[in-house]
Amino acid sequence: MDTFFLSHGSPTLSIDESIPARKFFQSWRNTMMPNVTPTAILIVSGHWDTKEPTVNVISGRNETIYDFYGFPKSMYQIKYPAPGAPELALKVKSLLKDAGFGHVKEDKKRGLDHGAWVPLMLMYPDADVPVCQLSVQSNKDGTHHYNMGKALRPLREQGVLVLGSGSSTHNLRQIEPEGAPVANWAFQFSSWLKDSLLNGRYEDVNTYENKAPYAKKAHPWPDHFYPLHVAMGAAGENSKARLIHDSWTHGTLSYSSYGFKSI
Repeated sequence: MDTFFLSHGSPTLSIDESIPARKFFQSWRNTMMPNVTPTAILIVSGHWDTKEPTVNVISGRNETIYDFYGFPKSMYQIKYPAPGAPELALKVKSLLKDAGFGHVKEDKKRGLDHGAWVPLMLMYPDADVPVCQLSVQSNKDGTHHYNMGKALRPLREQGVLVLGSGSSTHNLRQIEPEGAPVANWAFQFSSWLKDSLLNGRYEDVNTYENKAPYAKKAHPWPDHFYPLHVAMGAAGENSKARLIHDSWTHGTLSYSSYGFKSI
């Protein structure tokens, strides 16, 4: 099973047909995974940030979390009741602990935040695939999250789809009006990321703060970038990255997404 990093962009992706990335997510089953249904999905979202790695252990259906404010009323009426994946959650916890992540917590109440359910509602609209969510730790670094991904590699052999959901660029204070040209700093960071991933310079991506142009401007906070490191680590050192989608909105918000195939 390949692993993937998805840029989920704005929550309005859930309702706005004009966002170019929406069609990419809607075509997922036909273009990215034809004739393949995962046994379960492990999704790492930039919207769940905890001090220590935490998994949601849900036995029933996942609740839909509306962790955004001031958007159209219709967005707060969307439900994505995907089944929980408690066995997967406990397996994730076990793999992380065996790899040296000493404190891994369980959350038995938390559902799916919009970094998880917005892309998944377009990719798997029937909400018929069990979903487990894993948190990021913004108090750690890229290597920490890459190592988390390494620990989770065995899941791919069990048909589990490992997804990182964040943004290739994520500086909401620099958002420009819709239709604005791509800002130079955002373009340069995105281009560096694409070149680094496609050429296998994963260690550079792990230490992006010191290697990438405009790193701090592209990601003032790292929470939306660390899901990439988990997906990258879960695929392996010798994996081959590919760009699977590339579009922009508001001049600075990149929807570029990547797949990682072990070779």
